[in-house]
Amino acid sequence: MLAGIAPGDGEPGIPPAPVVPAKVDLPPKNFTQNIGDTGVAIEMMYIPGGEYKMGSPESEAGRLPDEGPQHPVKIRPFWMAKVETTWDQYYAFWKDESLYQVKDIIDFPEDVQKKLTPDAITRPTNTYVDELYDHGQDGHPALCMSHHAAMMYCHWLRLKTKLPFRLPTEAEWEYACRAGSTGPYSFDPKTEKLEDYAWFLDNSATDKDTDASSVRAQDGLPTTHKVGTKKPNKFGLHDMHGNLWEWCLDHWDPKFYAQSPTDKLSLNPFNKLTEAKWGHVVRGGSWADKADRLRSAARRGSDKSWMKHDPQFPRSIWWLTRMDVVGFRVALPVEEYPELIGIKPMVWKKGE
Repeated sequence: MLAGIAPGDGEPGIPPAPVVPAKVDLPPKNFTQNIGDTGVAIEMMYIPGGEYKMGSPESEAGRLPDEGPQHPVKIRPFWMAKVETTWDQYYAFWKDESLYQVKDIIDFPEDVQKKLTPDAITRPTNTYVDELYDHGQDGHPALCMSHHAAMMYCHWLRLKTKLPFRLPTEAEWEYACRAGSTGPYSFDPKTEKLEDYAWFLDNSATDKDTDASSVRAQDGLPTTHKVGTKKPNKFGLHDMHGNLWEWCLDHWDPKFYAQSPTDKLSLNPFNKLTEAKWGHVVRGGSWADKADRLRSAARRGSDKSWMKHDPQFPRSIWWLTRMDVVGFRVALPVEEYPELIGIKPMVWKKGE
């Protein structure tokens, strides 16, 4: 019996799009959310709403053109995961046999196949190489998944928790990263050091805060490290600088900031998703990056080269290849923005 087929049904049990509230009835404080009956939980940190200047000033060292112009932004309160999504959290989704993989329905009747829509909750296909890429597993952040995979994970969380989990918007991510700071990082570089807050190229080649499964650490190579082992920012969030780049909800546009006014507040500016497989925004830098790419305002957009090592055709919509610098963490709005209510994965067909 294929995963996702209920006994006696004779056809796949395709979970409907989760119905979640637009406003969450929870107190404004940190909490731990159990993920259904998986035995896995997520620690969520409360992020009070506020205003800030998004982007970086032209005088900031390491600044790139896509970080400006700076523009004032207002963010509503929300929760963000304390740490990046770990392998145990992601495995709970990937190995959920109550779901099915897209390939499972290829040989089913056409009327059954038509039930597969962007709303359908599917689980990732298997990787064609080891998913760890020689990094650690226990306590380490999950990596190398596509934007679609991160989106579907959030969709699955909605099904399991009945709460409107999603990826953070780019504006929310930077606000949460800055935690009230205005400089290049979330701390004062005059009195504190980046290595106290981040795993990056200068310090990640160590077996400290990793585990025996990390081949790279044992070989003295730069690598990921267990989440939450560096200092948190003032919102209590760990690894916002370094360890892994983190997917944001937004579609990538290097000139998007120019669409927001510089003389008045914009409410959570969001670059609308499309059905295009590329590109999407990642933030925060990784274990393999130099310090300037870990700045709060640093941005990067995904593109086809992130899949150039995938020998399959058509190429996977679930896994990147050798892009073991990308992961994600989840967000939960207190009150969802109208344009984001019911947001769901947009890419659901294989392609380049």
